[in-house]
Amino acid sequence: MIDAYEDPGTPDCRGGWRYLWWLVVRQSMRSAMGALISSVWMVLLAATPYLMSRAVDDGLAAGDYGALAGWTGALVAVGAFNAWLSIMRHRTMTRVRMDSNFRTVKVLIGHAVRLGATLPRRIGAGEVVTIGVGDVQTISQSLTVVGPGIGAVVAYLVVAGLLMSVSVPIAVVVLLGMPLVGVLVGPLLGRLQGTETEYRERQGVLTARIADLAGGLRVLNGLGGKGLVADAFHRDSQRLRAQGYRVGAVTSWVQALGVGLPTLFLAVVAWLAARLAAQGAITVGELVAVYGYVAVLVGPVAFFIECGYQVSRGVVAARRVVGFLRLEPMADTGTRDAPAEPATLHDPTSGVRVPPGRLTALAAALPADATAVVDRLGRYVPSAATWGEVPLSEIALPQVRERILVADHEADLFAGTLRELVAGHADRDESAITQAVYTAVSEDIVRGLPDGIDTPIDAQGRNLSGGQRQRVRLVRTLLADPEVLLAIEPTSALDAHTEARVAERLHSTRRGRTTLVTTTSPLVLARADTVHYLVDGKVAATGSHRELMNTEPGYRALVARDEDAKELAK
Repeated sequence: MIDAYEDPGTPDCRGGWRYLWWLVVRQSMRSAMGALISSVWMVLLAATPYLMSRAVDDGLAAGDYGALAGWTGALVAVGAFNAWLSIMRHRTMTRVRMDSNFRTVKVLIGHAVRLGATLPRRIGAGEVVTIGVGDVQTISQSLTVVGPGIGAVVAYLVVAGLLMSVSVPIAVVVLLGMPLVGVLVGPLLGRLQGTETEYRERQGVLTARIADLAGGLRVLNGLGGKGLVADAFHRDSQRLRAQGYRVGAVTSWVQALGVGLPTLFLAVVAWLAARLAAQGAITVGELVAVYGYVAVLVGPVAFFIECGYQVSRGVVAARRVVGFLRLEPMADTGTRDAPAEPATLHDPTSGVRVPPGRLTALAAALPADATAVVDRLGRYVPSAATWGEVPLSEIALPQVRERILVADHEADLFAGTLRELVAGHADRDESAITQAVYTAVSEDIVRGLPDGIDTPIDAQGRNLSGGQRQRVRLVRTLLADPEVLLAIEPTSALDAHTEARVAERLHSTRRGRTTLVTTTSPLVLARADTVHYLVDGKVAATGSHRELMNTEPGYRALVARDEDAKELAK
């Protein structure tokens, strides 16, 4: 099975079928062993009727008890060996499926890391969850065709060959049976791919909506919009359920044919063999053998239909995985060096200027407007932003990432100790950690944990409060000590007392360093050297917090939540 630290390889993203074949090739020896064991196992199942027919004709019919004992002993030995083969087949195919599962997960995670901040702009969180959980499982299950699927074909051909020695007409009927099954089931499998694809797409949309609801339920409650969103979710879920019924209808037909066609097939061949035995064309032992062969064939034919069903679903899932893997991160065409000295960041789209060595604040009625400015200045979207006199898009991206840090207030928190959470695996100086904790007013968090800064923290900080999580993110940001810090709403979840202390300490600690914060908190804005007031994504006014409060009614209404000021602004 794939090692956790092993390179999963470069996937073939030319299509769903290509991706499935790549998974098989990456574990070619194991896949070949699974196919071999499954083939031998199914062939030996077909050998059982042959041994039974010899015991009847050579032993019972001839009265030779020695031959009867010999053939019976062979029957027991083959049965015991085949039972062991069945165990090995299951183990091998489990390893094939698990390797496929882990390899696909590693490929997806690796690509998600390469996409970085581009990921949420290219694909929804719900779609990623659907691909990472449902589609990965479906793909691994579809590789059943490597073992039982190939074994079913081999056993089918071997039984047809054995039947040639008994009766050519019966052998012809058997040989024609498999193509007939394919003709009957094939159209249904094609239809299944179409309905399954649409179902997966709807499922991704609904999962994304669930994630949005979980994140914004409190806001929806406050705005009174919970009922509207609940109604929309109900309609989407009903459509998904209807599509699920359509998938289920096709699936039920495929599975019904998987059981019904082999049984009908058995009845036709058994009837034909019985007529030949009544006419004396074949012996009683051969009749028993024919019945046994056809009974054994029920398994391979059912396996063949099941594998077709699994592969059909696997191709749909693989296409979705391939679609994700085809997403490209933002192209890095930059070849120029960043300014050697601290320089002004400028966003022509909004008119925002961030002078070096100062604390600048953005205040916007719509938080998305301020976030868009940060995305452009942090070079997370294409823009005409400049750093000094150099277009930001022309600077080598590693230099931008090394010197400019965008700190999102909803950035992920991974499981680990608090020390690992804020410092990563870097060997951070203890005094630097202490200073960052102090600046973020997080001393109480460290003191309140059982083992202090070495206390384990759950993924996404689930064992911390909202305000504690925000301060932990701020500690991590300050510990990185970037030359340019662009922080999105760094104090939005804090109470007024804590927020005031954070604003004061942040201003002091970052003195002489370029810092931009987006906020509408007067406690933070009062500490800023320069405030840009944004209206419809454009700078409407610039000055100190006090100046804007005195001269800009719209700004005063936004920051002070003053109803009289709002009326004046109108």
